[in-house]
Amino acid sequence: MIARLRLDPGTSGIGLTSQRVRDRLIERLREQGIRNEHVLSAIRNVPRHVFMDEALAQRAYEDSAFPIGHGQTISQPWVVARMTELILDVPVPPRKVLEIGTGSGYQAAILASLGLQVHTVERIGALLRGARKVLRGLGYNVRSKHDDGRAGWAEHGPFDAIVVTAGAAALEPALLDQLAVGGTLVAPVGAGGTQTLLRVRREDDGQLRQDMLEPVVFVPLLAGVIDG
Repeated sequence: MIARLRLDPGTSGIGLTSQRVRDRLIERLREQGIRNEHVLSAIRNVPRHVFMDEALAQRAYEDSAFPIGHGQTISQPWVVARMTELILDVPVPPRKVLEIGTGSGYQAAILASLGLQVHTVERIGALLRGARKVLRGLGYNVRSKHDDGRAGWAEHGPFDAIVVTAGAAALEPALLDQLAVGGTLVAPVGAGGTQTLLRVRREDDGQLRQDMLEPVVFVPLLAGVIDG
C-alpha cells in the first residue's frame, strides 16, 4: 500500500518539477524495463526535488544521479526503481528493510511510501540530519542511525530486505548475517571502477543464492563515521 504524503506547493512541484514532468520520467522508466507498478507509482508520487539542492531541483526528474555534497550522490531514478523492484520480487512481500547509506533520504522515502518498515544507516552526520528533516516533513516514519553502515543494524535484524547504496569489492559478512530466511539483499559489488548489481537471496534452508545483474556506478562504501 502506498503511504499518503502531506503535500504542499513546494513538494507537489511546478514547471520542471510538475506532475507532467514526473509522468514523463515514469514513461522512460517503463521503456527501460521497470515493470512493478507499485514502484512506478512511488517514483511518480515521492517529490525527488525536495531531496536535492535548490540549484539542481529543476533537474530532479531527469534520469540522472546528482551530487548532494560530501562526495555523495542521489542515485538516478532507474537505479532506485530497479533495486526496489528487486527486493519486492519475492513470493512473500518484505515488511522490514535495512538501507545502508541514507544519503539524501530519497531511497528511504521510496521504500517507506511502499508501506515498508525502513531502517537506514548513514556514516555522514550532516547528510543524515538533512535526510531526517526532509523525511519528517513528508510524514514518513523512518528509523535512522548515524553509524558505519558496513556493520548493519543487528539489534533490529533480521531484515526481510537489505538495500546497499554504495559499492564495495565484496559483500560485508555482517550484512549477510542480518538477512532473514526468504530475504533479499541488493548491492553494487565490484573493484577497479567496475560494479555489478548483485542480488542475494537466503533460501529456506539458509543457503545464499547470488545473481549478478546489470552494470552500475555507485560511490564507494567507506568505513567509519563523520560527525560534521
